[in-house]
Amino acid sequence: MNIEQARFNMIQQQIRPWNVLDDQVLELMEEVKREDFCPPEHRDLAFMDLEVPIGHGQVMLAPRVQARLVQDLQLKPTDKVLQIGTGTGYMTALLARRSQQVLAFETRAELVKHTVDNLRNAGITNVDVRHGDGLAGALANGPFDAIVLCGSVPAIPHELQDKLSNGGRLIAVVGHEPMMHVNLVTRVNSGTFDTTKPWDVIIPRLEGFPETPRFRF
Repeated sequence: MNIEQARFNMIQQQIRPWNVLDDQVLELMEEVKREDFCPPEHRDLAFMDLEVPIGHGQVMLAPRVQARLVQDLQLKPTDKVLQIGTGTGYMTALLARRSQQVLAFETRAELVKHTVDNLRNAGITNVDVRHGDGLAGALANGPFDAIVLCGSVPAIPHELQDKLSNGGRLIAVVGHEPMMHVNLVTRVNSGTFDTTKPWDVIIPRLEGFPETPRFRF
């Protein structure tokens, strides 16, 4: 496989058509080597438009989804970022390259090790990776300029929104199959939040967030 051609095709045929048009994000997807964050046995899936199995019942999200999440967060070089759910660290690496500092939580010890090793091999040093419940960890830290949940949740806890700094953004996929919406929450001031739902996508559940009762006919 011609890796650089596959990377080019991923960007031009998968990511751009998903309204990822920020040149800095597109360059980021070219610079951070996605294949290095895939399990060796699935390295040939790195550039495909699918979720890559990473073991322990977890997946690496499709590249177009990760790129769109990063773009919509509108990260700045001075931002302090909270990530809940690291996988093998690819999304962590993208966030780290666009911000000042990332605090990342992962519930599975094996994936914590993969994340730490992969980030070190990629030369990324501005990430604090911790093993533990991301929601509980978030409430003990902050405030944050950006928060990203790397899995779907039934609802965004109000106490997590409260960890945003003024002007801070939180992005998460919210809902139940077969309908989930990306929620982009911006803290306007101490008591006001603005929420938009710019696009839809279905992704696996993020552990540690309690399910909410669903209305049934």
